[in-house]
Amino acid sequence: MIKQYIKRERYINKIKPFIDKDIIKVIVGQRRVGKSYLLFQIMDVIRKKHKSSNIIYINKELNEFDKLKNYQDLLNYIKNNSKKDKKNYIFIDEIQDIDEFEKALRSLKASGRYDIYCTGSNSNLLSGELATYLSGRYIEIQVFGLSYREFLVFHKLKNNQESLLKYIKYGGLPYLKHLKLEDAIVYDYLKNVYSTILYKDIVSRYKIRNPAFLENLVEYLAENTGSIVSAKKISDFLKSQKINISINIVLDYLSFLTNAFFVFKTDRFEIQGKKVFEINNKYYFEDIGLRHSVIGYKQTDINKVLENLVFLHLRVLGYKVFVGKLGNKEIDFVCEKQGKKIYIQVAYLINEQNKEREFGNLLEIKDNYPKFVVSMDEFISDNECKGIKHIHIRDFLSSDF
Repeated sequence: MIKQYIKRERYINKIKPFIDKDIIKVIVGQRRVGKSYLLFQIMDVIRKKHKSSNIIYINKELNEFDKLKNYQDLLNYIKNNSKKDKKNYIFIDEIQDIDEFEKALRSLKASGRYDIYCTGSNSNLLSGELATYLSGRYIEIQVFGLSYREFLVFHKLKNNQESLLKYIKYGGLPYLKHLKLEDAIVYDYLKNVYSTILYKDIVSRYKIRNPAFLENLVEYLAENTGSIVSAKKISDFLKSQKINISINIVLDYLSFLTNAFFVFKTDRFEIQGKKVFEINNKYYFEDIGLRHSVIGYKQTDINKVLENLVFLHLRVLGYKVFVGKLGNKEIDFVCEKQGKKIYIQVAYLINEQNKEREFGNLLEIKDNYPKFVVSMDEFISDNECKGIKHIHIRDFLSSDF
């Protein structure tokens, strides 16, 4: 199997230390973010390391594997394609489409004959028997769409304002490298991806009886990207429109969207009390282009879009991200990673009207962790104000923190 691809070193480097180790590698993420091509890259790493390796590849999105319905079918297929005199490597793409796959993985791992890699488009992939019986025996790697830096590489672009605007408009799904970056072409593709995620990964999987409400909910989240969202508020709004949807159903549908990695739920964090609030969250999209395919790209939404992109970059870098609450003030992002913490405010442009708010809120935080204001101001003359660094969104998305 020969596949052409651009290497995604960030993820390969996360997986390399676990190659040939007695631990199952589980790669998760939204559909179409490049998990399949990451498997091909791992295969090539293995082939270079072990030229006589036997690679067994199963992709549940290909018709030839339709016959693999359950764990027994999977075990039989692997048994028939294994080689006793070689090291066997198993790669299973979209494993959640095989009933009770956990039993097969448990059996294969127990045999000690296989190095196992699998992908899935559902965050509940490890919530069943796999987690129970293989506790501590698997590693999960989450894959995101292209970061801004990857977007530049994939599309052979220079790091300038024009390239940034393309990223803002079209997002980071890897397949876009094969398309001309024009609205009609890109959004036609993105609308098809959106439909696949919605109906295959959510409506079909959870046997949803009201797909129209699910579509309306996605539109609501798109319109309110970066705003506080509560199930009660949504339910009350629907009742005012004479649509009776309970709070529990709203919560269920929101969880279905997050399980498919289509949106991310972000908790609020009280900075002074160090308390995490369990209600009134914010939601951000895994791919900003998919958001635009739902409600269209509007310049008036630029603040929401920039906030979403900053959130995604922080997640790619491995931060756990919260929305900060400081009394009656809000900090856009409180970010934590391996004992490190940073605070971030995001704005389109900084002017006399909002400068006090964006910088002032951060100045209220009485600790010495780094603090940033991220904006699209083209000319940032004084990039630091009382220890708070002012940084252009393009520089932020191009950097590690």
